[in-house]
Amino acid sequence: MGESRAAADHVHATMRIALLCVAVVVPFGLDLARLVENEYRPTWVAVTAFTAMSAITATCAVWVVRRKPLPLGVVVVGTVVVLTASVAATAVLPPDGFFRGPHWSFGQAGWVLVLLLLDRVALLVTAVAVHLTANVVQFLQPGLPGPAEIGAAGTVALGTVSVQLGVLMITEMLRRSTRQAMEVAAERDRMVTRVALAEQWEQGQRSAFAGRLGVTLPLLADLADGVLDPRDDDTRRRCALAATQLRRLFAENDDVPDPLVHEVAACVDLAEQRGVDVSLAVSGTATPVPADVRRDLTAPVVTALSAARARARVSVLRTDDEVRVAVVTDAGVEVDAAASPRVEIDCGTYGEHVRVEARWRWTSS
Repeated sequence: MGESRAAADHVHATMRIALLCVAVVVPFGLDLARLVENEYRPTWVAVTAFTAMSAITATCAVWVVRRKPLPLGVVVVGTVVVLTASVAATAVLPPDGFFRGPHWSFGQAGWVLVLLLLDRVALLVTAVAVHLTANVVQFLQPGLPGPAEIGAAGTVALGTVSVQLGVLMITEMLRRSTRQAMEVAAERDRMVTRVALAEQWEQGQRSAFAGRLGVTLPLLADLADGVLDPRDDDTRRRCALAATQLRRLFAENDDVPDPLVHEVAACVDLAEQRGVDVSLAVSGTATPVPADVRRDLTAPVVTALSAARARARVSVLRTDDEVRVAVVTDAGVEVDAAASPRVEIDCGTYGEHVRVEARWRWTSS
């Protein structure tokens, strides 16, 4: 809707500049000489009509040269003044002056109406029809003219009106073409933006996977070379940590209603596959959490669950101003869970049990 309006404003502004030139050249280049050369009775009526139409054109120029739409008041008053001036000027034409050289007001009034109502198609067609009808009635009022006079008048009247309405048709065609071009350009820009975002997202995913594999590959290499003993508890914890980190990373790409709980559940699922008895509690409504914050919130879950031996309890709490993810496990060893600039981390060891909580205050983030 906004693009269509912008296209219409651009075309109308450009066409009005051309029409302003026509509305200035025609009266002062042609009509003024006809006004001086012919006798109008009374003359002051014709002069006043010419002055009124010129004044309306000059008033329109104030907005046209600035490529601004004409105010409604100017349009209404200008249309009434032009139609009235046309009727008055036609009423004082000399004998046999209808639709001939002395009838300058017919063409000038039509061009000023087009200038005024270019962006109001229905009103322009109505005003031109009223203008033409009034002139025809005045032409027929003294008596029925002969066939030759009717033919000549019809040729002039229809020719002039056809040119003026042709300008309207050209304007509408240009408006549609411009709107379509702007829509195509906008769609192209949207496509370029989507491609750029997709490439950025893909690059981010590659970096994340590359960073995670950079940690995992040395571990696999040490296992393959026999440097690490798979039966060692520390090796098992490192393998569990790497597997859980990869599982959470895979879950991050899933399209789900609640990504945070989905990623936490993925970590829980992998721990259960290792034989750990894990309970998961979720409270509060889903809160939009950025991906980088989710990584920081689930990092303690990954670390703690990978160190769990038999039992673990995970809880996700969402309130009006913060999101908390807490883990209690029987790791028996201290869990390394470093804080981040976005997420606060609290750790505590109670005998064989370890408690880790990550907290993100989303209202101030």
